[in-house]
Amino acid sequence: MLRLIYLALCSLFLTSSTALAYIDPASTSYIVQIIAGVFIAGGAAVGIYWHKIKLFFRKRKEKKAAQAKPSSEA
Repeated sequence: MLRLIYLALCSLFLTSSTALAYIDPASTSYIVQIIAGVFIAGGAAVGIYWHKIKLFFRKRKEKKAAQAKPSSEA
């Protein structure tokens, strides 16, 4: 199924014709602003929740260590 999708996409891009469209500088800068905003928002979200993310992985690591400890004593 994945090969069929890949083949369809390749044939679509290889047989496409020119669009004869114009992208003005204002729309290009708007697209750049959207991309920058997404990265900045993602960085802010990670920064805000960084403590919770660290605690999640620390608890997971401690849980694995606690599960492995009794099996090594037996």
